Amino acid sequence: MSTFSGFPDSDAKFFKTLAKKNTREWFHAHKAEFETEWNAPMKALLGGLRETIDASYARCDLGEPKVFRINRDVRFSKDKAPYKTHVGGLIPIARGGKGVTDVPMALYFQVGAKDTFAGAGHYMMEKESLERFRAAVADDKRGKELEKILAALTKKGFTPRAYDRLKRAPKGYSPEHPRAELLSYKGLTVMFPPIPKALLTSPKLAKWLADACKVSAPFVDWLAIATA
Repeated sequence: MSTFSGFPDSDAKFFKTLAKKNTREWFHAHKAEFETEWNAPMKALLGGLRETIDASYARCDLGEPKVFRINRDVRFSKDKAPYKTHVGGLIPIARGGKGVTDVPMALYFQVGAKDTFAGAGHYMMEKESLERFRAAVADDKRGKELEKILAALTKKGFTPRAYDRLKRAPKGYSPEHPRAELLSYKGLTVMFPPIPKALLTSPKLAKWLADACKVSAPFVDWLAIATA
């Protein structure tokens, strides 16, 4: 496995140009640049991070890192641009038979034309996982444990976020429940503090992300146990 030494530039100029010239012809002419300077470094970064943060997960195993394809699925989209304007990947919690769908993530990280960010958590919970999550949130002991974890992360600059939520507590739960807002979420993640721009071209990015992953590990561990 190669060692991560940094991305080629901190402004992601490749992806900003791709956003303007999003055609198969342009990308094929610059595919080698993408593979060498962005895709391969992302694979090296995530592979090294998995080994570094593994010890922070005593109660569950980490799955194999995954870097997502740059090709967009345009079948049901009005936007027919063939390529994403970022490179992104994740380190999932291992959960047999589900790949990286409906599983908590120890890390999601992307670099791109518009957004460069990192986070962790369970982005989109399917029905069974969501039911287990809500039962754990409603439980007095486990729910308070999650609140305490989120409060500690917030103080350290992490931002709790749900991709979608109900307008009120779900059926079967009181609107007056002390954790009604959490119960309304359909997923739960934390965004890491903003990544210092200068780190993107440095091997030091790996340590910065590893440190953030270790801080967020109790949160991801809670989700992994709750939704298993």
